[in-house]
Amino acid sequence: MSLMPAIVTELEFEGVATRKVFERIPSEKFSWKPHEKSMSFGGLASHVAESLSWAASIAEADEAVFSMKTYTPFEAKSQSELLDTFDRNLSTALAALRTISEAQEQTLWRMIVDGVTLIELPKVAVLRSMTLNHLIHHRGQLTVYLRLNDLPVPAIYGPTADEQG
Repeated sequence: MSLMPAIVTELEFEGVATRKVFERIPSEKFSWKPHEKSMSFGGLASHVAESLSWAASIAEADEAVFSMKTYTPFEAKSQSELLDTFDRNLSTALAALRTISEAQEQTLWRMIVDGVTLIELPKVAVLRSMTLNHLIHHRGQLTVYLRLNDLPVPAIYGPTADEQG
């Protein structure tokens, strides 16, 4: 039984919730950090938006090889750029996930960074962890950033102090 339809449905749901969080992040707060070791508000949100682009490359190839020496992370300059990138990457991710066959789900996928294999798992496991779990984890951080900036936290899985529905 293919797991991709369930993952697609879950990513659609999580995408709606993540967009709600992004809509609450004003551009003027992008440089704010809760701690010197933390990512900035805009940097963390940009990372979430960019990470969705990984789903297509996972679906289309059996490995990703790159160097941290030449990698430049996406950094949105405004809320509109963040939302546009997120929407585009989410749409591309969903389309790519819909093309994966049941047999391809179990194909091993590897991430090789600077010559070191960091991940080697079936595609379905990588997509679940690097797409969904990763997005959910960082979105949780972003809701804390919202609260620390006295910005309204949207309802995601249930009501918040700011939004009851």
